[in-house]
Amino acid sequence: MSRRGNPGARPLAGALFAACALAACEPSPPGDAAGAVTRDRLLATDTVAAEWLTSGRDFGETRYSPLGRIHVMNAVAVGLAWEYEWRSHVGSVHWGLEATPVVVDGMMYSPGPWGSVAALDAATGEPVWRYDPQVDPSTTRKGCCGPVNRGLEVWEGRVYIGTFDGWLVALDAATGEEIWRVDTFIDRSLSYTSTGSPQVAGDVVVLGNAGGDFGVRGYITAYDLETGEEAWRFFTVPGNPADGFEHPEMEAAAATWDPDSAWEGGLGGTVWGEMAYDPVLDLLYVGTGNSYPYPIWHRSPSGGDNLYLVSILAIDPKTGRLAWHYQTVPGEIWDYTATQNIILSTVTINGRPRDVLLQAPKNGFFYVLDRATGELLQAENFVTVTWAHGIDLETGRPIPNPAADYRDEPRVVFPSSAGGHNWQPMSFNPETGIAYIPAREQAMLWRSLDEFDHRPEVAYEGFTASWPPFPEEFAHLAEGLPDIGPNEFLLAWDPVAGRELWRVPRGSMWNGGTLVTGGNLVIQGTAAGTLDFHQADTGERIHSIHLGTGVMAGPMTYEVDGVQYIAVMAGYGGPRGSAYPLGSAAYDYDSAGRLLVFRLDGGEVPLPPAQIAPTTPEPPDLALDAARVRRGAELFGVHCGICHRASDEHLSAYPDLRRMDGGAWESFDAVVLGGALAVNGMAGFGDLLSMEDVTAIRHYLTSEQRRLWEAESAADPVPDGR
Repeated sequence: MSRRGNPGARPLAGALFAACALAACEPSPPGDAAGAVTRDRLLATDTVAAEWLTSGRDFGETRYSPLGRIHVMNAVAVGLAWEYEWRSHVGSVHWGLEATPVVVDGMMYSPGPWGSVAALDAATGEPVWRYDPQVDPSTTRKGCCGPVNRGLEVWEGRVYIGTFDGWLVALDAATGEEIWRVDTFIDRSLSYTSTGSPQVAGDVVVLGNAGGDFGVRGYITAYDLETGEEAWRFFTVPGNPADGFEHPEMEAAAATWDPDSAWEGGLGGTVWGEMAYDPVLDLLYVGTGNSYPYPIWHRSPSGGDNLYLVSILAIDPKTGRLAWHYQTVPGEIWDYTATQNIILSTVTINGRPRDVLLQAPKNGFFYVLDRATGELLQAENFVTVTWAHGIDLETGRPIPNPAADYRDEPRVVFPSSAGGHNWQPMSFNPETGIAYIPAREQAMLWRSLDEFDHRPEVAYEGFTASWPPFPEEFAHLAEGLPDIGPNEFLLAWDPVAGRELWRVPRGSMWNGGTLVTGGNLVIQGTAAGTLDFHQADTGERIHSIHLGTGVMAGPMTYEVDGVQYIAVMAGYGGPRGSAYPLGSAAYDYDSAGRLLVFRLDGGEVPLPPAQIAPTTPEPPDLALDAARVRRGAELFGVHCGICHRASDEHLSAYPDLRRMDGGAWESFDAVVLGGALAVNGMAGFGDLLSMEDVTAIRHYLTSEQRRLWEAESAADPVPDGR
């Protein structure tokens, strides 16, 4: 429900016409048909500064707003205007909120878990409609990071969103009713999920998929905006050449792979991040994901660039054919996805304006590309990088560092698989030419497995890796290296000069995306549960609002009736988002999702209920078998630990299976093997685990519960007679 709002719904300016969603136009009079979306309207977003028309506000996805009613001199007066409680409609787990709302004609469209949508009056927060898709809750088993959603598109009276279980849905923007839905998965037996935002490009809407860590093949599919009919599909990596090629680009790509590659594993390259569309060049820009498996010696034994992994693709949306590509890490082996947000803008290079594409992917280099040709114009590292000595601007290729190759021996490499910049969106001010990056400094210890065998529906990729601090026997590998982290910071970066302007430390957890405004403000939410306002030219913190809820999403701003608002979706989720470490807001407070909207002279933010410190019930009376405990620990790590992260250092979004009571133990087999809680998102694993496997997991969890119970009993002995 909403708070602090008019209890009555505010009248809307007729149906939403998303001709205005990327355009400079007045709302059409009631009853008129939606106006045509012209190139001029697509490019005129600066004249509709009050709106936030795409995930990144404008067609360039810059996350820059020229609004300046809230500025460095009055930001300290910003407080809460209204709140919407964004709880999942499936199960009781608090899934993260990772998207940025869209505002058009006074209506806010907010995407939530599973691919749900809430339409709200942007001034009051009064709900207008809510859409909760009929998802398959058991799909959670196939995802790395929960049923999160990272965006929607609004266009010509419709809202387009992908559901976690792979349906692309077109909704009526005025009512929330389904107009059409289409299945985007090519094989529902595989571990495909959908978490990224659709992208409108000309006459089609395009959606990718996730699942690269589980052994699937990446692709994007375009659908007719009106009917949902498939227009074309572009695969990002080839299939087995013996089966032929779906389109010419796959035959060309296959030449960069070993003929005996691990085709059965799909090879990866999924498109799960934000895309961008240039209406002048009529080009769709797509960032592709990591390999499967990671080590190229298991994936493509003779090597090769392995196109089109970790690449930026420019695609003609009318035909689905490739115009150009740029690969950030040929033959990549470190999970350096190029799915991070893409920004389109114009910058001055060598005295002349260039229309460019900007991206700061996981690998730690900030790329500036000519968006018409794909020519590399600039690439400097914005965090510590040791996998390469630099990028050769003549060839566009990285200069490899042999010391980062972990095939024959363990190696410590910068950045980690978390990246120098992950999915949390950066922003770019086209007026100043400065980018603002939620950046991360962290090394990772990589070790290759001697052999690899594809295991469907399991995140098993031919390597083991360790986050800092490293196991004692490998600590010497970090000697002589910079601080291995983790360290996060807000970074101001000049892409043309390739240099840092300032940085603000943020701690070591997952912090949110950034917003930059015409009020000389950079705004970012944090995992610690604050919304921070910084002076954009200096980095000085002007104001900080305590939310009590961690933020990973990117904020946005808009204006209604002369009042500027700032909105952010709060709720921990995403990579490692099920783990609530000490220092995060989710460690101290309930982490249910919230949409928080602010204005000048607003009120205090109500804090969520405090987390209840976990206690351990007395463990079952089970005679433990050491071999089963070891086997159970291995099985738990492979099948369960991705969600139920058993750790003494943090809390979890999911039930801590080391602290189950008698009732949970009694139903354990029925839940794990039979899927008794599948309706709540806990899928059954009866097709992957045997009764003996589950017994081994019981032994491991019982041993852990016994350890915790004994430690807690010793720390707080029960007095006699109590």
